[in-house]
Amino acid sequence: MNLEAYLARIGYSGERQPTLKVLQQLQKRHLLAVPFENLDIHNGTPIELDVEKIFDKVVLQKRGGFCYELNGLYFELLSALGFDVKRISAKVYSSSEGTYSPEYDHLALLVTIKGEEYLTDVGFGEFSFTPLKIELNQVQADARGNYVFDKYDECYYRVSRMENGEFRPEYIFRKTPRALDEFGDMCHFHQNDPSSHFRHRSMITLPTEQGRITLTEHKLKIKEGELTKEIELQSATEYEAYLWQYFGVKPTGRTI
Repeated sequence: MNLEAYLARIGYSGERQPTLKVLQQLQKRHLLAVPFENLDIHNGTPIELDVEKIFDKVVLQKRGGFCYELNGLYFELLSALGFDVKRISAKVYSSSEGTYSPEYDHLALLVTIKGEEYLTDVGFGEFSFTPLKIELNQVQADARGNYVFDKYDECYYRVSRMENGEFRPEYIFRKTPRALDEFGDMCHFHQNDPSSHFRHRSMITLPTEQGRITLTEHKLKIKEGELTKEIELQSATEYEAYLWQYFGVKPTGRTI
């Protein structure tokens, strides 16, 4: 892996010691630079859990990806910089069903710094800008909202985010280290099974300092502070223009 190219991709030129300060800066820069997207799933391009192929897509082609790609590659970056990091499996909460998804549905990372553990995640879409300390029942304020950890069903940790005055679960996880290939079956499921939410619509999204920009097949949504602007798309040409303007991604061949 070309470390210099990766750091340039996320616009990071600061210190490289495996400290909390550096981890905080890396996570935020990564989130602001690399979009969360599922375009390959809708373009029929297979996603393989191969670090070199993911590096080519995210760094060299300046694309984004979903959790297996983004956190899978971010693990390599943190390891190269000397961080004590491990991949973990998470089960995502469904608010509509009130249940959690299967094991390996989400790939996140745990980093240990001076004996303290931190959850770091650049592949979940809307999430914290900075790593969250694994500390139970203590509200942690972040630019993207307030978060808290508690225990769930004894063996799981649960991370929740405050929405409308109440904490809503995001996902649950155990601290067991996982290999990248352990996520292979779920990666295949999300690409091919009609019940996977990633197959319902194509989407690419990127946070900004004060909001978020999201592009789907039929709509561009720009949120800035309390203001939200939505533009209904009229053609594939318009979609491709916004794809390039806001995400630096070349046309995908997708039609509307």
